[in-house]
Amino acid sequence: MRTKKVSAAILFALIAILAASAIFTDLPYSSVTNAQEEVVDRAAPVELEAVETTLPPTAMLGNPYLIADIAEVASPATVYLAVEWPAPEPNYRGTIPRYRDPFGFFDFFIDPWYFYYEPQPQRSQGTGFFIDESGIILTNQHVVGNRGEGQTIKVVLDVPGLKEEYHAEILGSDAKLDLAVLRIIDADEGTVFPCLELGDSDAARPGEWVIAIGNPYGQAFDHTVTIGVLSAKGRRIQVRGSDGNPKEYENLMQTDASINPGNSGGPLLNVEGKVIGINTAVHATAQGIGFAIPINVAKDVLEELIETGEVKHELPPMPWLGIWQRTLTEDLAQRLRLVDDKGVLITDVVSGSPADEAGLKPWDIIRRIDDVDVYTTEDVAAVISEKAPGDEVLITVYRSGEIHLIPVTLGNMPEELRSSR
Repeated sequence: MRTKKVSAAILFALIAILAASAIFTDLPYSSVTNAQEEVVDRAAPVELEAVETTLPPTAMLGNPYLIADIAEVASPATVYLAVEWPAPEPNYRGTIPRYRDPFGFFDFFIDPWYFYYEPQPQRSQGTGFFIDESGIILTNQHVVGNRGEGQTIKVVLDVPGLKEEYHAEILGSDAKLDLAVLRIIDADEGTVFPCLELGDSDAARPGEWVIAIGNPYGQAFDHTVTIGVLSAKGRRIQVRGSDGNPKEYENLMQTDASINPGNSGGPLLNVEGKVIGINTAVHATAQGIGFAIPINVAKDVLEELIETGEVKHELPPMPWLGIWQRTLTEDLAQRLRLVDDKGVLITDVVSGSPADEAGLKPWDIIRRIDDVDVYTTEDVAAVISEKAPGDEVLITVYRSGEIHLIPVTLGNMPEELRSSR
């Protein structure tokens, strides 16, 4: 009897367990694992949104092939440049007769030029791009040099229907801006070259995507495409020129798009495929920092470079009096029989200068300029430097025992006098 009761209890428990299982299966979460998966599914849209913000720029713009499309259009207009200058003539020729041992054994002892190596041609390479279908190319001056240096410029391109190699001449160049304009000289009449559209670098914004195309490390890596962002604008850097002297560049665009030796002169493009910069330099001690010349700088001087071959740089205004002067000393004052050594002696006046036109003369002694007493030539320079061309100053001078008040309208210092300072 007792056994029957235990069996019935066990059977009842089994039935209860089976019923509970059936009910639990119909619940939203049939297990702990399923519940976690559902939580993950509910959070998935949030995670997808986070991933989308880190996708490549092309996907963000809705076209995964946007960069490839731009490169396909721009690459034919981007060219490889190989420049060679003639070897310099050695200056020893004809001064010492050469003796050559036919076996070469005694050359070391009797030939003063045994270890001399013949001068080699200088070579350079870089990138350029067509800006006109007639064959006008824009590049860096440091890649091709200047007119009249005897260099040959080979232009290599990859355009169906055109030759692979042409030669170009320099129409104009400017070392300060690091710009040069070339022209193809051996193309057949009627040849049409692909060209790039110039954009507006002033409208470019830090953070926008940019594309660089060039020939890093030579022709073996021609038409390399790199992408990055415009990191900053208005940068100023100093680099060592080919002559070993430092050169300063101002107002450059900074980018993290890879720019390597050989990219110099290549285009920096925006996502519209327009040129907004000319790749020119890399930071020697940093990774991923390159610089480009804003295309608007080139656009401002293109016509001048093509028509005149150079850029006439306007120097900033500099106030100019136009005198040669000397600080009075006690000894000099005594020789001039002056009562004191206050002032500056005018030793000469530049013909046609503001001082000359105002009537200042050699041997005049400047005592004051406006309401400032002057004692040294540095005092005169300091007062004048605070003025601007066109300003009028009142100069108090001592002349032949008399005081004269002479108004002078300052001029702009001529360029030739600035270079001699």
